[in-house]
Amino acid sequence: MTHQDISIEKATLAGLFSQPNAIAELLQSLLNQVLQSQMDEHLNANKHERNAERVGFRNGNRPRKLYTRVGTIELLVPQTRDGSFCTELFKRYQRSEQAFVLGLMEMYVQGVSTRKVADITEALCGVTFSKSTVSNLCVNLDARVNAFRTRPLDGEYPVLMVDAMYVKARNADDSRVLSRAVLIMSAIRSDGFREIVGVETDCAENAVTWADALKRLKSRGLKGVQLVVSDAHDGLIEAVKQTFNGATWQRCQVHLMRNIAGHTAAKHKAAVMAAAKLVFEAADMTEARRHLEAFYEAFNTIAPKAVACMEDGFDDAVAVLHFPLKYRKRWRSTNMQERLNEEVRRRERVIRIFPNDEAVMRLVGAVLADINEQWSERRYLDMEEFEHWRAAQTKNNALILSA
Repeated sequence: MTHQDISIEKATLAGLFSQPNAIAELLQSLLNQVLQSQMDEHLNANKHERNAERVGFRNGNRPRKLYTRVGTIELLVPQTRDGSFCTELFKRYQRSEQAFVLGLMEMYVQGVSTRKVADITEALCGVTFSKSTVSNLCVNLDARVNAFRTRPLDGEYPVLMVDAMYVKARNADDSRVLSRAVLIMSAIRSDGFREIVGVETDCAENAVTWADALKRLKSRGLKGVQLVVSDAHDGLIEAVKQTFNGATWQRCQVHLMRNIAGHTAAKHKAAVMAAAKLVFEAADMTEARRHLEAFYEAFNTIAPKAVACMEDGFDDAVAVLHFPLKYRKRWRSTNMQERLNEEVRRRERVIRIFPNDEAVMRLVGAVLADINEQWSERRYLDMEEFEHWRAAQTKNNALILSA
């Protein structure tokens, strides 16, 4: 089904050079037809067609705005019941790109940019910008980012992953360049879809800021947390204990491996890391403790600080072994969060120093909102086995309490 038949309404063609929005309407019509044609190819069947080669079923359309140089167009992106359809027809030139351009504009207008930044702004947007233009764009984008950050959280979120990154921004009072902590929180829902549930900025990363951020998640409806995955930041650990009492805390194994490597001499590093990997990849707690004992025997003399680091972090780093084997690889580290951080870094490296705190949230929130939309299009995990495991755990706990 590679041939695509595209039709154009006569009225659209007639007004192509006389109506102000005719080109946008034409593009909208063409792209929506292409999307439907792509869905036909994906399912190997036309709409309402029944045949032996059909590989799935439609599940309506999802409205999507695309911002182009000819105006804003409304696309109806078709969906399948199993969420398997994903189109690469248009690039996501939306909130994140607007925020990226806006960050450059703000730097230019407020006099903290370089000549290179000004050149990039003109190359991207084709014009120079006044303060009133920047202000109007800020109002529109800020409202959309705020709606994303404060939306209600429905359903259950068994796995919560949290991490922080740092960016630089100018102080509004004296224009000093200060470091700002960006707290990013994402979760895996009980239906297997990922969701970015929160983003906050503050002057530091400590127990108070993390506790406030996690409490805001709960006030928006976050519930059902069974596992929290993070690095071993003292303030964060304390906030998790206060906010999600009863949930298991999983120390990120990747961060612990880095800590162990930092306490190891270069000539022993390869052997130490290989042995540490055996501990973390154990099939069960008994095997993990056996590898831990072997790690101690092999390196206690030549790398005592590495051994101490391993022993201190062991119990929290292997907490994931209590969960079904199917999920351990993805739940034992904050790699999912690290990838989010890198997406933000790609834009932040260009801006380098944000003109104010609002610009930080504008860019970070917009980037994360776009990624969250991508996540909503494809299931991350099949959680059926986890639900069976959780039901069995609940039943066992009830039997223990009644005994």
